[in-house]
Amino acid sequence: MDPMNPANPGGREVGLGWTEDNATEVEYFRHQVDEICTKVNNLEKQVNEVEQFYSASSNSSIVKDKDREKHFTSVKKQQQDASYREAAASKRMLELMRQFATILRQITQHKWAWPFLEPVDVEGLGLHDYYEVIEKPMDFSTIEKKMDVKDGTGYKNVREIYADVRLVFKNAMKYNEPKDDVHVMAKTLLEKFEEKWLQLLPKVAEEEKRRVEEDVEAKSNMQRAREAAYAKMARDVSNELYEFDMHLKNLRETVVQKCRKMSTEEKKNLGTALTQLSPEDLSRALEIVAETNPGFQATAQEVDLDIDAQSEYTLWRLRVFVKDSLKGRGKNCGGVSGNNDNNDDNKKSNSKRKREICDAIVKTSVKRTKKLSSL
Repeated sequence: MDPMNPANPGGREVGLGWTEDNATEVEYFRHQVDEICTKVNNLEKQVNEVEQFYSASSNSSIVKDKDREKHFTSVKKQQQDASYREAAASKRMLELMRQFATILRQITQHKWAWPFLEPVDVEGLGLHDYYEVIEKPMDFSTIEKKMDVKDGTGYKNVREIYADVRLVFKNAMKYNEPKDDVHVMAKTLLEKFEEKWLQLLPKVAEEEKRRVEEDVEAKSNMQRAREAAYAKMARDVSNELYEFDMHLKNLRETVVQKCRKMSTEEKKNLGTALTQLSPEDLSRALEIVAETNPGFQATAQEVDLDIDAQSEYTLWRLRVFVKDSLKGRGKNCGGVSGNNDNNDDNKKSNSKRKREICDAIVKTSVKRTKKLSSL
């Protein structure tokens, strides 16, 4: 006879000191535990998200979950506001580009602008060293075409057009000697262009300053929205953990009330079985005792465990833990693993996981609640 399973004349035992007469209630509590385990796994993921977000404040290499953030109402609103600001800014920039086009038209209509209207005819003019001297050729027709494109490859702002217009004249002055007509024409038109540009520049500078200020404000608002969203998630998780804690305590109290008393022989067998545990399993068994005995020093060098002084709840938890630990160790020490063995291992692993979650919730829920409340 298995020393951990003495004969029970009152009926076959189905778990934690209950007999088959209580099978329906046992199944009910198992179902409750399964549901709690599933919900706790989901909560653990949310806790990790919150911790990751706050860790990212000091470590920018951590990537935030953008897909998750899309569902935050406050974050979604900030994204919509950002889209509106971007659209308004693009409209203002288009107006500045329209005003710049007026300046460009005045320059291209000048009587000396003709050499710069089209790309330089390098072959026709025999300018064999042109591309060795000029790194980036530019002309007014190329600028106008780029201003008219609508596929997103055109100019993004006025300063880009301004730079290319200057490049047209700078290239001509660079390739031609100062005494050459083309050099003089380019220099003259450049001076006229710069005069007209200075009239538009204050508006350009004002728009650029506004864009910078809006970007800074938008980033700040987005950060605050994220913080508020994750703070709410933290509070919600904290509240749910507290509810699970209360639910588990109620279940535990109900289980304790329904547990039959462990016999003297069973206590003796339990004490004997405890001595057969590995050091790691023995430490876990002592932690189980400490959970319901605040004064019990589970980590002391010498531990005096009085089996008779323990509650029925603690005794039955110890019994289940010891039984599984010894059975698992015995299986690992011998026998040939087959498909059935693998299935049994999976079932035991899942069962062990559930017990670990249930054991851990009572100990960690309060701690997590305090931690999340401080975020």
